[in-house]
Amino acid sequence: MIKLRHERISSFIKEQETVTIKQLQELCPEVSLMTIHRDLDALASAGELVKLRGGARTIIHSSDPAIVIREQENLAEKALIAQKALKFIHPNSSIFLDAGTTSMALAKIIPDIPLSIFTTGPNIAIELSRLAKPSIALCGGDLNKDNLTVSGYSTLEFLKNINIDLAFIGVSGCSVDNGLTCGKESEMMVKQLVINKARTSIVLCDYSKLTMLMPFTFAGIKDVDYIISDKSFPEAFLTEAKKWDTEII
Repeated sequence: MIKLRHERISSFIKEQETVTIKQLQELCPEVSLMTIHRDLDALASAGELVKLRGGARTIIHSSDPAIVIREQENLAEKALIAQKALKFIHPNSSIFLDAGTTSMALAKIIPDIPLSIFTTGPNIAIELSRLAKPSIALCGGDLNKDNLTVSGYSTLEFLKNINIDLAFIGVSGCSVDNGLTCGKESEMMVKQLVINKARTSIVLCDYSKLTMLMPFTFAGIKDVDYIISDKSFPEAFLTEAKKWDTEII
């Protein structure tokens, strides 16, 4: 019985690539939530999948976890990062908000003040539409449905023609050796362009990203002005940041 359920769960995750606990409860209504967590632990130990907070993903999935999973992860940490980032925002500034769940946390608390805001996140643009005073520009491009990010040639052409005072950049992985990483080449190119254009570049990075490595490096620690996190970083990371005058907040 357990073996058959494990096979059902494993096959479902391989088919979907990324799933939530809710989806697994619907798949296996005959067992409890605790049993599903035990099943995921067993399958993860056997190398069948990667268990995430709020769900799981296939072991061969090479890009960012789907947004439905990431929206449930590290909520308190993202809220803390957003509060720290908010202090940098002043009226009449030109701001770039990268796509991502930490940027969304920041978008939710931006006050109704005069700003020019550019974003590659359609969901972030919709969230910001509640505000009356900022102008909101959604960059065009190809939509990645997994993380609700637009990128590509059209995005780059649009961004080349704007001036950015302050850029908030999302990151999927972060390390001293590999720098700041993301899952798609097209998104790497957008992040690189924005960092080069912005007067001040700020990376939003919760502590869990230090354990992750994604395929594409879009910047080194030396290339950004600030990295905002929810916890203090390891000494080696702090030493590297100090070497390049990158401030860790």
